Amino acid sequence: MPAWGWVLIAIGVVVVLAAIAWRALAARRTRNLHERFGPEYDRTADRLGGTRQAEEELAAREQRREQLAIRPLPAEARQRYVGQWQAIQAQFVDSPAPAVAAADGLVTSVMAERGYPTDDFEQRAADVSVDHPHVVQNYREARDISRASDRGQATTEDLRQAMQNYRALFDELLGDDASDQALGRERDEVPDGDRVPDEMRDRGERRSSTQPS
Repeated sequence: MPAWGWVLIAIGVVVVLAAIAWRALAARRTRNLHERFGPEYDRTADRLGGTRQAEEELAAREQRREQLAIRPLPAEARQRYVGQWQAIQAQFVDSPAPAVAAADGLVTSVMAERGYPTDDFEQRAADVSVDHPHVVQNYREARDISRASDRGQATTEDLRQAMQNYRALFDELLGDDASDQALGRERDEVPDGDRVPDEMRDRGERRSSTQPS
């Protein structure tokens, strides 16, 4: 075989090996991103119409997150926020809509003190998804309910769900066992669907009945 033939064979082998290596790296990148972001990976792929686009966005989120100076809360700040949350949960029984609005504001305050930019909600959710991917969808859903509440279009059950969703992210943002103990893991302060007081249920049903179809 002429020398150029061996050269072509060598080039072909290099191309094949490079393709195999590229596919292995791509598969590892996919696996790492899926393991890190969990349901947020699937949500982003559905929203953008493919895994390649999703992986580009999630990788960009990771790069942006590396540039942020995210810091843990001092113990004193954690306890202060715990007290504020407990007051908001107590407020929920008599004033569920204002309590949800207050919960939204409190979560934003915690994010800001930890170092997350808070000017834009979508960017805020994207940033927090890198560190808390399993609860960021809770945050989006709570925010949607809060905005619906501002328009008078949320029932008491919706507001209860929003409080639980805000609580899921709030717990992770505080990130301390002592805070968990202070807050209590049973979540009894926000009544579940079977324990909403009658006057709250009636108020939610009246509001729901006045919503446009």
